[in-house]
Amino acid sequence: MEIDLNTIPPRESYAWLSNLITPRPIAWVSTIDAQGRSNLAPFSFFNGVTSNPPTLLFIPVNLRDGVKKDTVLNLEEVPECVVHIVSRDLAESMNACAARLPRGESEFTAFGIESTPSTLVRPPRVALAPAAFECRVRQIVPVGEGALAAHVVIADILRVHVRDDVLGPDGAVDPAKLDSIGRLGGEDYSTTRERFQLERPDRRR
Repeated sequence: MEIDLNTIPPRESYAWLSNLITPRPIAWVSTIDAQGRSNLAPFSFFNGVTSNPPTLLFIPVNLRDGVKKDTVLNLEEVPECVVHIVSRDLAESMNACAARLPRGESEFTAFGIESTPSTLVRPPRVALAPAAFECRVRQIVPVGEGALAAHVVIADILRVHVRDDVLGPDGAVDPAKLDSIGRLGGEDYSTTRERFQLERPDRRR
């Protein structure tokens, strides 16, 4: 089977991408607007960029009516955010934040999600998240226009918060304790509970 994604409706193209590029880690992102009103939203197009400097990216996709999501609007006003890793026990709270609320209404309040102040940025953190990255926006790159177009948000990591209980005896993150979830296609998710190892080849050559 071959598919030309440029000849089918964007919604169908999105479905192919989201079903094939799996599992996708979830960035649960808190932002604030110029009035200090908080927003909390999940994005499953998310990954690290580099460790020099420490940088990550996530990609808010425009709404079906072509409007930018509140996260992007907020970042244009206050270019700071906190990107949280989502553990299995927070999945339902994360999913609730995918609902479209009126601009300025806080998901922290609407869905009873406990917050705590950040150290270096203005948006609050999710208090129970297993890990969180406090970030300052480096660049917002628009890709396409209209419905299901997107904005690639590239952000510098200023501070990382990791709960002690997700660390192993060696002080490193234990994937089983982190119990982070990933997005599959449709309404399916996966966790990091099942793992296998492969020895990496020598890359010095």
